[in-house]
Amino acid sequence: MPQTPVYFYSSASGLVRRFATHLERPVFDLADPAVRNSEADGPWVLLTPSYKAGSSHNDTLPKAVLVFLASPVNRRRMVGVIGSGNRNFGVHYQAAARQIAARSGRPMLFEFELSGTPEDVACCREILSDLDAALTARHARPQRAASEQGDPEQAPPEQATPEQAPPEQATPEQATPEQTAPEQGGPGEERR
Repeated sequence: MPQTPVYFYSSASGLVRRFATHLERPVFDLADPAVRNSEADGPWVLLTPSYKAGSSHNDTLPKAVLVFLASPVNRRRMVGVIGSGNRNFGVHYQAAARQIAARSGRPMLFEFELSGTPEDVACCREILSDLDAALTARHARPQRAASEQGDPEQAPPEQATPEQAPPEQATPEQATPEQTAPEQGGPGEERR
């Protein structure tokens, strides 16, 4: 079964990177300019830290995440968000990840603190495996229907395309600009 890749950003502390590398699936580091300036070739999940110290001047998303999400193709193909945060931020815990999820109409798949625990990693792996199965099943149904009708050219490609977004998720055509692009903020410093 194809695995949905995770695109992540981690500051020099490496906390998010540590979590991402334990997910046992393709992961791409948005700190790498080649990754940050690329387009995802199918469904993908964002893993981002949240930075919030309680000041509207300090409520920032990582610049690398903003650059990657500036691409309409990347926004359209994102199927969920995973957030890392610090409970010391109180009501602002996971604020950036939740903001991206809300504005894009995509679900928050999982939240963890700092670099997560082994239990967090296991739970997130299970959630991502369920997502993989759901995406595979969703694409298999139209393929089966087309093959039952004897028309193999009607079968969709095995890799998901933006036009195949689940109906419960807003597509860029259905969403307002505020829902599809996170606010532009300055680069954040990971405070852990």
